[in-house]
Amino acid sequence: MNSQDSRYTQFGLTKDMLATPDIVRQFKPGVVEPVVSGIRQAGKLLMTGEGSSRIFPAKSVMQHSGRKGWKTSLWTEAGRQAQEYNLADWAVFALSNSGRTAEVIGLFSKLAEADHQLRYSLTAFADSKLEAMANKGFVLGCGPEGAVAATKSVVEQALFYWALLEAVNGGSGLAGALDALAGQMDAALKLEIDAALVQRIARAGTIYWAGRNDGVAEELTLKTNEITRKQADFLEGTYAVHGIEEVMQKDDVVLWMDPYPDSESKFADVLGQGVGLTIIAIADRDTIFPTIRIPSAGDYAPFVQMCAGWNILVEVGLALGIDLDKPERARKVGNEFTG
Repeated sequence: MNSQDSRYTQFGLTKDMLATPDIVRQFKPGVVEPVVSGIRQAGKLLMTGEGSSRIFPAKSVMQHSGRKGWKTSLWTEAGRQAQEYNLADWAVFALSNSGRTAEVIGLFSKLAEADHQLRYSLTAFADSKLEAMANKGFVLGCGPEGAVAATKSVVEQALFYWALLEAVNGGSGLAGALDALAGQMDAALKLEIDAALVQRIARAGTIYWAGRNDGVAEELTLKTNEITRKQADFLEGTYAVHGIEEVMQKDDVVLWMDPYPDSESKFADVLGQGVGLTIIAIADRDTIFPTIRIPSAGDYAPFVQMCAGWNILVEVGLALGIDLDKPERARKVGNEFTG
């Protein structure tokens, strides 16, 4: 993306994406303090929401927590299915930009009826229905988004969870890392993508995203649908070489986020040679595939990877002549509460 070119900046989507590094730079981890003690005492946290408000925020912090060895038990589930569970001794955090998402409001209604006292919310707007149902509600600082596809809000939601779990578990480091991370994200957003790779992705029948179960590739799969209007699928871990190759086609593309080095040859054999499709890696190192090189960010790599993925999808969308802000069917609020 080029922040000085009207081809990009005419869209609210790209403006939101390009604003994200400053949102990271200005984020105040201390905002989570009012609920730290309650969650620490519970020792268990369910993170709920729908779509983009759950995938990357919850799964990225779950992976980070696992790598750090933090003791808080973490779980993520969509709001409707979570209503079927016994959450009596769990703290529950619901994310919804609109604060009007029906599934999480239904869950909070059930919890309130049971006098559950650890109900927390994070929304993009104050005084929402969801916030009114929470014991404590928080509001994002990023402001409204200019496109249907959620972007900058997803990153701030994830930062909130990372700050929260760090505080609950006595960790440190996020506050001191934000400035450098913002710079790395900005670089990933503005990285020039090889035009031949963009055209190859744009011609794909199906765009597959492969990668860890940390929310990055899965969220980018959703963004592929919204931004490029292409069919897309998320292949967790090494799932791509465990059977789905039977239905893949030569014109498909696999975008592999941060490949496992010892799995590269297997992907090349099964997908490259066996299917004949194109594999493109997004990584902070060279791989055996055409590779989009991004800055190395250590623990905070998922945030940089997300920005690189956005960059790729914007280039593909523009190559296809798509209005990036206005999908034909997708809505800003998915299933809105109307009761």
